[in-house]
Amino acid sequence: MSIPSGPPAAVPRVPEAIHRRRWVILTVLMFSLLIVVLDNSILNVAVKTIASPSPTGLGATQSELEWAINSYTLVFAGLLFTAGLLGDRIGRKKVLLFGILLFGIGSALAAMSGSPGELITWRAVMGFGAAFVMPATLAILMNVFERDEQPKAIGIWAGSVGLGIAIGPITGGLLLEHFWWGSIFLVNVPVVVVALIAMAVLVPDSRDPKPGRIDPLGVVLSIVGLVLLVFGIIRGGELADFGDAVVLLSIIGGLVVLAGFVWHEKRSSHPAIDITYFKNGAFSAAVAAVALVFFALMGVTFFSAFYLQSVRGYSALQSGLLIVPLAAAQMIFAPRARLVVERFGSRAVCTAGMLLVAVGLSAFALFDASTPIWVMCLVFFVQGTGMAHVMPPVTVAVMQALPREKAGSGSAINNTFRQVGGALGIAVLGSVLSTVYRGDIEGHLGALPAAARDAAGESIEATLGIAEKLGPAGAPLVGAANDAFISAMHVTALGSACVALIGALVVGIFLPGRPPAGQRTGHGNDDRAVPAGARR
Repeated sequence: MSIPSGPPAAVPRVPEAIHRRRWVILTVLMFSLLIVVLDNSILNVAVKTIASPSPTGLGATQSELEWAINSYTLVFAGLLFTAGLLGDRIGRKKVLLFGILLFGIGSALAAMSGSPGELITWRAVMGFGAAFVMPATLAILMNVFERDEQPKAIGIWAGSVGLGIAIGPITGGLLLEHFWWGSIFLVNVPVVVVALIAMAVLVPDSRDPKPGRIDPLGVVLSIVGLVLLVFGIIRGGELADFGDAVVLLSIIGGLVVLAGFVWHEKRSSHPAIDITYFKNGAFSAAVAAVALVFFALMGVTFFSAFYLQSVRGYSALQSGLLIVPLAAAQMIFAPRARLVVERFGSRAVCTAGMLLVAVGLSAFALFDASTPIWVMCLVFFVQGTGMAHVMPPVTVAVMQALPREKAGSGSAINNTFRQVGGALGIAVLGSVLSTVYRGDIEGHLGALPAAARDAAGESIEATLGIAEKLGPAGAPLVGAANDAFISAMHVTALGSACVALIGALVVGIFLPGRPPAGQRTGHGNDDRAVPAGARR
């Protein structure tokens, strides 16, 4: 067992009984994290099926598909502040159990949705539950591992995200080939039952002995601001007009509310997020890197499902298998990222990782309707390798900058920026994709009736649906749709790569370099003894 340095009176932070079973606890935490990640990756594979008309799917539009993802993500991100604070206050195990249970209920209801509106609603319920799961898993991890083992544990924790990315599409593809689309949500229910039992038996509880009050106004401001901002961006993409009054009012209103949120948090005696954390340059660069990498990646993940299934004609299962190299790279490299950081330092490793992500994203600008499978697999592997060398180091930087007693708050900040970045990536890049696609395809829709013309320009799935109804006469429209989508994908991929390059610049400037031998980074999460009330 690791014994902290210091005076003889110092005692280990983690009780011996908990320390002995720390790896078993980590396995249980990964299991609970897995279902949250798995759900999102399953949905990405199923978007084409859900977009299909009834009875195959729900006939969801591209905007409704984006909201099926964003309703989950925005509720998740908006409640992470409160979830982290509640975990620190009443116990992280309690909020973890609550979150898993609610997530399971939302999954069962989402499976029974009869319309896109119902699916969006129940996805929001799932996001509510997930908000209490994600920060709790990382906060508990920080309280069962000693500081010297935390980078390794966080690497494994981050690698479990890669496992979810791999299992999700394959599971989703198998389910969609044999069952109806709702099975992708119903599969969560038995996993939730097993997770609840394992957590109740094995996971210890912990909390902050001196928690602050909850800040409901801050939470409300963050939710309202994000919803307004993303709604405006999505609506602008639908209309192909970001100068529309509703679009401008939504975007400007969202920015104003978010500015008010920051102003309120600076002056509140019990803020939902302590703004002073961001005075630490390394901390700020780390959370910015989290947001930027997921902004870039989530937008590409969204359109890659349409590219693989609509343009290339792969099944949901085949599309899932093609994403395995991305997940495999994360599972292979994320647990070992700490070794590279020890040798070269966080700055060099994260900068190289962000550049790899940018290379992988920009490669999509070279894809066409006949790109070899091995090239796609290589690109996905490069993306996964880049992410595996970004996420563990920046997560360690965020979590070790704060006291262990504030692990819930630190985890909430880390995951909030991750989810907000992902939501904005889907919204912004999805809007770019929709706008460019609509502009390219409109010239090929002139022979259609006005109502059909408007519907066909909504998305590639809508265009292909109209072409199918036309029979042999619709063949030219299919080719035009594929060309228009590939063109839109190229523009969107280059935009994503630019965002990743900005992330590389941020971490290259602000993250610390390689420390002198024997020197530990971070100041808040030291090895001093914890007051007895910190673990109850």
